[in-house]
Amino acid sequence: MTRIAPAFPPYEPAIATELERIMPPGVEPLLLFRTLARSPRVFGRIFAGGFLDKSPFSLRQREILIDRTTARLGCEYEWGVHIALFGQRVGFGDSEIAALVHGPADAACWAFDERALIALVDDLVDQHMIRPATWEAASQHFAEAQLLEAIAITGFYHMITFLCRGLDLPLESYGARFPSA
Repeated sequence: MTRIAPAFPPYEPAIATELERIMPPGVEPLLLFRTLARSPRVFGRIFAGGFLDKSPFSLRQREILIDRTTARLGCEYEWGVHIALFGQRVGFGDSEIAALVHGPADAACWAFDERALIALVDDLVDQHMIRPATWEAASQHFAEAQLLEAIAITGFYHMITFLCRGLDLPLESYGARFPSA
């Protein structure tokens, strides 16, 4: 069980509204969200700063950023939820799912723009910066606003990883598991 017990309904009205907005109909709120609900301030800050709204990226590109970040940081909880809820919808097959966790940025399953996003995430995770060659490659495919958002998404999901791993959240029952190497 998580290090902080999750909240249960009835939730505070503002929290209930956000949970209704973000969760698919009939799906119980994520354990992460219910645990964050124990602190309305933290819950509110996380939901105010999220990136699951309209984006300058396609849904597939956004998921590549999120899934590569959480995979590289070892956050099977968040990675598994995103793969389960969005993987099929964005067209990830077995090769893409495996490459998100174990593959190089230039794996053959990725288009050139997707490779640039993955390399950007890898630089931020490994180097805490973006190498000039990576920036140049990414800027061939993406506008400045997109590059800023890519950095912000990577940072935001680094924080989500800290929360999931720091709270020692057990995996959601429907969440995907990291594929074997």
